[in-house]
Amino acid sequence: MLKPIALFAAAACALSAWSAPASAQSFDRERGDQNSARAEMQAGRNMPIREIERRIIPQMRDDDEYIGFEYDPVAQVYRLKFIRNGRMIWVDVDAQTARVLRVSR
Repeated sequence: MLKPIALFAAAACALSAWSAPASAQSFDRERGDQNSARAEMQAGRNMPIREIERRIIPQMRDDDEYIGFEYDPVAQVYRLKFIRNGRMIWVDVDAQTARVLRVSR
């Protein structure tokens, strides 16, 4: 029979090994999204993210802190992320036109 400390250590090791691939998958997905965004921009189908940020960020309130963005290659939408008063705000922007599609709070 395992002692409680040994059982806890075994469970902690198993849990850390189980969660590592999820973060690796997330990193690979983000890298793939960035590569997709870059390819679409280089092909002239999407605006560069810096141009979209230049247009959208000034439209936000002064107390909104810009966090970063994600890219959805299927929808061709950039999701800009902001924090306002401790709450996350997502601004979905058409990657081709820089038109705001939706603001989620």
